[in-house]
Amino acid sequence: MNNKFIKSALMVIAVGALSITTSCKKYLDVESPSTSSPEVVFESTTYTNAALIAVYNRLCGDNGYGSRISTLFGLGADDFKTSGSYSSSDRRGISMYGASSDNTDLINPFLQLYAGIERANICIKYIPSSKLYSNGSAAEQALMKRYYGEALALRAQFFYELIRNWGDVPASFVPAADAETLYGANVDRNKTYDQIIADLKVAEDLVPWRSALTEYGSFRFTKGAIKGLRARIALARGGYSLKGTQNVRASDYITYYKIAYDECLDLMNNRSQHTLNPVYENVFKSLHGTRYDDAHELMMEVAAYGSNASTDSKLGYYNGIRFNSASTFGSGGGGMNAVPTYFYEFDVTKDCRRDVTIGVFEITATSKKIINTLFNMTDAKFRKSWTAFNGSSSSQNFAINWPILRFSDVLLMYAEADNEINGAPSAAAISALQEVQRRAYAGFETQIPATPTDKAGFFTSIVKERLLEFGGEGIRKYDLIRWNLLGSKFDETRTKLRALIAGSGAYTGVPDYLYAKEGNYLQGTSVNEVATLDLYGGTPNNVFVSTGLGSSTAPTGYTTKNWRKAVTEDNSITGTSTGLAYYFEANKKELFPYPKTVLIENPNIVQNNGY
Repeated sequence: MNNKFIKSALMVIAVGALSITTSCKKYLDVESPSTSSPEVVFESTTYTNAALIAVYNRLCGDNGYGSRISTLFGLGADDFKTSGSYSSSDRRGISMYGASSDNTDLINPFLQLYAGIERANICIKYIPSSKLYSNGSAAEQALMKRYYGEALALRAQFFYELIRNWGDVPASFVPAADAETLYGANVDRNKTYDQIIADLKVAEDLVPWRSALTEYGSFRFTKGAIKGLRARIALARGGYSLKGTQNVRASDYITYYKIAYDECLDLMNNRSQHTLNPVYENVFKSLHGTRYDDAHELMMEVAAYGSNASTDSKLGYYNGIRFNSASTFGSGGGGMNAVPTYFYEFDVTKDCRRDVTIGVFEITATSKKIINTLFNMTDAKFRKSWTAFNGSSSSQNFAINWPILRFSDVLLMYAEADNEINGAPSAAAISALQEVQRRAYAGFETQIPATPTDKAGFFTSIVKERLLEFGGEGIRKYDLIRWNLLGSKFDETRTKLRALIAGSGAYTGVPDYLYAKEGNYLQGTSVNEVATLDLYGGTPNNVFVSTGLGSSTAPTGYTTKNWRKAVTEDNSITGTSTGLAYYFEANKKELFPYPKTVLIENPNIVQNNGY
């Protein structure tokens, strides 16, 4: 037997034998098959599950969705960017679109994604050829078919991540031992997309709905998650992408919008499986351990566990609300900053998503809360204080999961596809959009924005709604790319930033300074947490749009916090260290460079344009 295959298979099994103790990750509990040949592994449902767990493992950890792919690759856009000053060789280079081919945050995620594909390819080859798949008991056949469908879905997710970041990546759909060459050349992304879209159609017919797999929770692929992923990938296939020196879309793009439409409609017709959580904040609290999502809006998450760099996440430590290391909570947060204008994209008094999404306040050394400056706000959907943290521990891992897919995305994808296919939104598309908006306007449901009924106007509403709904979830950048709006949105945001700096237009009345006192961190709802900030001049939402004193000298007992004055031309626009997407070049920087070491090892890969 080919030694190359045996080595690959043994690697799969060794990783698959991970021992998991976290109770909410019970689906990962597996019996170790030790070191066995593939003939043994895939003739046992238990050992096959262990091999499949090894594929899921490549989603996890620092080089997966536990850190770099989740919190670095999707930055920046008109919602968030990386904190700190530019360097081409680290995370700031990614956010500012100036990453070099020796960027240290690109190589290991690239390799891990391909490791996931290799492990999936082994499962995809050997599961259907096992005796259990065709001749086992009815229960064994159903289980093996489910595992086969999950492997197909996992491979699709890995390829999707590679394509949206690197474009025409090498693509092999067989194990390395069976490949004609280990040094594959670039493959047209549309060809790869078509393959994984077809694979997902097979997978969704093999994997049951969530309700039949209660032990899985939302940590493994179910029928609903596969359908949602297929819709997402179909929209990417039907959207724009960088080919050479131009962003282009295929002439048959509407075919893929129809695939997305059909998949989303089927999901919307099965609301007993997945629907909107009535409380926006509870979706994200559920990622932190205790579940508040009986609606199962969270359709697919990357599980974090084990308190290590390989299987846990640094969510809430690297990113999220900033906690002073001297506080009783210990250190956490601050790796991502909100673009200052993003704060004012939300309705200042009605949209509850703002205070869940943006870290308006930080936690001080005295464990109190105080407002940030407008330039220094963070993302906030990941918070150490929502976990069972140990303030005396130096751990950087809090077992916070990463959301891959939510039902609100299904609603908005459906509305977008319907509008594009029909040339104007149907009543059902309008209803889907408004359903998302009504939840956001909890308590003000009758005051949601007016919905345009023409194609262009409705599309503009979708673009805005997705900005507000998915901030900090690594979605916005890729939306803008597939709509061919990334460069124009950067230009639009710079114009808004200049208006904010000047206090003109939509920002007339925004104060130069705020005056704040430390207040108790109540650990209540996000909206109430912001509403109870101690600011001079009245309730915070009124203060945010009131001119105020206009003086850098605070009233007695208060501390001055720069607000509009925190935002400058240099730190937000033209500065080479922190300016918004300063190094972005349209038709060139929508994709990452291939890592230099990859090009050395595989000379058949052609580097992306501009690098």
